[in-house]
Amino acid sequence: MKKILSFMLVIVLSIGYSHAATPNQSTVEQAVETMRLAMLSADKAQLENVALPSLTYGHSSAVIENKAEFVDAIVSGRSGFTTLEFQDQTITTEGDTAIVRHVFSADTNNSGKIGKVKIGVMLVFKKVDSDWKLLARQAYKLPQ
Repeated sequence: MKKILSFMLVIVLSIGYSHAATPNQSTVEQAVETMRLAMLSADKAQLENVALPSLTYGHSSAVIENKAEFVDAIVSGRSGFTTLEFQDQTITTEGDTAIVRHVFSADTNNSGKIGKVKIGVMLVFKKVDSDWKLLARQAYKLPQ
């Protein structure tokens, strides 16, 4: 009986361990949160720090921005947020690359125009030294 209980305990612990976040997933999650907070506060230094120079940032409207355009749109207030949540987030890592998917839900203030947005987003992060940097972002309309 003890052997059966011990075996069952090993199986349960193994299952729990296999579903735990990996160190890479945890650090990617921190990078995503840093980006979210920088977007919410329009913090230019943090926005510039979170992204690679070669960033390509795609909007659900088909507008594509480079790093400078992405940072400027937020810092200038053309693309501003009063609330910003990343919901139903998943993170997959493969070596020095991470794919993050979430639902982007926000109250916006774009140059004084108040609105709401709820879209799907896929982010691609690349590990540079010990930091995860945003390489690509593509937003898409969610099914109705």
